[in-house]
Parts: sequence; structure tokens; C-alpha cells
Amino acid sequence: MAAFLLALPVLAAAGLVLGAGEATAAALCPGRLVKTVTFSTGSLQVYKSRAYACAVTVAKKPGARREMKVSLQPRGGRAVVDQGKFTTRAGPVRVHALNRCVRASGSVGGSAGSTGWIGC
Repeated sequence: MAAFLLALPVLAAAGLVLGAGEATAAALCPGRLVKTVTFSTGSLQVYKSRAYACAVTVAKKPGARREMKVSLQPRGGRAVVDQGKFTTRAGPVRVHALNRCVRASGSVGGSAGSTGWIGC
């Protein structure tokens, strides 16, 4: 019984580590989902809270590392970009967007999608 109690924290930590990869975009970005753009290799998801917008690009089939990118730009501001070789997702990226339109784009491999200006 004592061995089981000592092993319990280790097993719980292993479960947390295994479950970390299953986090959804909703858990990564606060606010409500305002736009989803799907493309052949993944999807771009844009969330909006009162003062901020957040975006993440998610691969349709996670696995091998490949080039991924997510970009989010408030109107009148600079784009925030996360790009590199990832297995599951690029982002999240977040910008201040109180009373401002935003546009987002994302890509996985050679396929991409974008929103145009939204939230105006």
C-alpha cells in the first residue's frame, strides 16, 4: 500500500504530461471563437475577448515536424507572427484589439488560409 501511495504522484504527473498534447485551441486562446478557416492540411482559428484577439493554426494530422505559421494583425498595427517547424500547431499569438478589426492567416506545409478583416 505504501508503494502505491508513493507511486501515485508519479503516475499523476505522467498523465498530465500525456494530456498536455491534447490541449485544444480553445484552452490556448481566451475568449469566444469568432472565425474558423479550414484548408487542406489544417485550420486557422481566431478568438476574441473584450480587449484582445488570439489566433492559432492547428494541423489536421499532427505528426512529423513541418513548416507552420500563424499571423495576427490589428488594423493600424503590426502583425504578430509565430512560425517554424512544429508537429501540432503554431501559436497562439495575441494582439490588443479593443474596438479594432483584425486579420489572420495561417499555413501548414504548403497549404494556407486567411480571414481578411474581421470584427469591424
